[in-house]
This record gives sequence, structure tokens and C-alpha cells, in this order.
Amino acid sequence: MHEYAVTHNMLDIVLKHARAAGATRVTRVNLVIGGLTGIVDESVQMYFDLLSENTLAAGAELCFRYVEPLFRCRDCGTEFTANDYEWVCPQCGAIGGEVVAGQEFLVESIEVCQKADRTEQEDART
Repeated sequence: MHEYAVTHNMLDIVLKHARAAGATRVTRVNLVIGGLTGIVDESVQMYFDLLSENTLAAGAELCFRYVEPLFRCRDCGTEFTANDYEWVCPQCGAIGGEVVAGQEFLVESIEVCQKADRTEQEDART
């Protein structure tokens, strides 16, 4: 359910940068989602479609890149991936660890059309 709030914030970031770039339209948004966030991409897509209506980002494609959770053992420093919910260091057997990756949710990049792009497309049609 937190996808609504994160999608709203993500859209604000996308629109801010699109306007700063002089974009006439956002065509693609590349997102990174960490495996520990619990964010569901289908929900992000649904809220994005709803929230972006009548904005520069309406109809933009969302592309998701997933980051697997990665941990670092506090005892021996070994980095490891966890099996399900067992965070046990495979090197020394210590339980738990520092999260190195997997908590991300970020806009990696956006692709836009600018006024010059539109003019070239319009010129191609004539």
C-alpha cells in the first residue's frame, strides 16, 4: 500500500527533472527497486498511470531493475546473499549483518522528448 506514496514522490522527481530539461514529454522512466523494499512493480505501474494523467509523464514506459539483497557479516566482513529470511553468514555462521544493498527505490534515469525532437518528428511527417 505504500506504493502510492513512493510513486507520487517518484513522479514529482521525474516531472521536476523533465521540466528542468525543457522536455515536452517523458517517454521512459528507469527505476531501481531493492528486494528488501517490499515495493510491488505492478502497483507502482498502476499508481503511475493514475497519477501521471495530464502531465508530461502520461503514457511513459516504466522499466524496473531489481537489486537483490546483499549483506555484510559484522564479525568477519564477508558479503553474502540471504536464503529467504535466514541471514546467516556462510563463512563464520554469525547471524544477521549489515544491509549493503536491497533497500533502494530510485529513479535511475528518464528519457524525454524535447521541443527540438518534436520539431524533427513533425518535419518527418511533412
